[in-house]
Amino acid sequence: MKTRVITAVVGLALLGVVLAFFDTALFDLVLSAVCLIAIHEVFSAMGFGKKQWYLYAVAVPFTLLIMLTTSPAVRWLVLPVSFLVVLFFNICQIAQVQTLDFGKMAGYVYFSGVIIFCFYSLIHLKRMLPFANYRYDAVYFILLTLCFAWGGDTAAYFAGRAFGKHKLAPIVSPHKTVEGAIGGVVGSILAGMLLTAVYTMLSVSHPVISIQMRPKHYLVLLLMGAIASVLGILGDLFASAVKRQVGIKDYGTIFPGHGGILDRFDSVMFIAPFVAIAVRYFFYVL
Repeated sequence: MKTRVITAVVGLALLGVVLAFFDTALFDLVLSAVCLIAIHEVFSAMGFGKKQWYLYAVAVPFTLLIMLTTSPAVRWLVLPVSFLVVLFFNICQIAQVQTLDFGKMAGYVYFSGVIIFCFYSLIHLKRMLPFANYRYDAVYFILLTLCFAWGGDTAAYFAGRAFGKHKLAPIVSPHKTVEGAIGGVVGSILAGMLLTAVYTMLSVSHPVISIQMRPKHYLVLLLMGAIASVLGILGDLFASAVKRQVGIKDYGTIFPGHGGILDRFDSVMFIAPFVAIAVRYFFYVL
């Protein structure tokens, strides 16, 4: 537990440093690096190694194209390059039909797509809410995403230990309980509300957020927190199901006591796109 706490404190400190540079290219580069590490964790989890280096090699420039390009002149390349990447994987399957397991490659491609979708959603928030017009709104929604995910995780852990009796998904994750999941929903909502209250208080004396928070916004946040918590549980269970099928305990060791990037961000995978969609289509039209 001590190792987990120390790692969490150091991780939060690093997160603070990265967010301090969110309006620079450094933020995009760090998220791209984290995304590529997560993809490599899936690559290794599927049993691929040096002999299949080309499967990971093609993911690197494609991921950087998605994550880092901003100009329309370059963004138009995304569709044709995506087609070429899909074509490449098909050719690999044909050429290596006796040695390349289709199930593992399909899992690698699908899981990598989910990872890119997740981390790009965080960058999309930044681009959708430019600092010049929206101040620190993007930082608020990125932190809100993490509060929904990690607040729910923490509450689910303690609620499960204190009250857990009914297994949620005993084959996939034996330690998760229905009671813990309910606690996670409450935790996600409270974490989101607490963050919003802090931002609202800061906005009185500092221009940290452009939104004038009203009761209707808090009602939307309550609904978002509940949905996000369920999505976080689904992300956690999905990552656990994959680990169980491939026979590993953790995706990596980059976070002592916590595992790999995916072990820490599994609950964020589906929450980040959900928050980005909610912000894009609902939050600013209230």
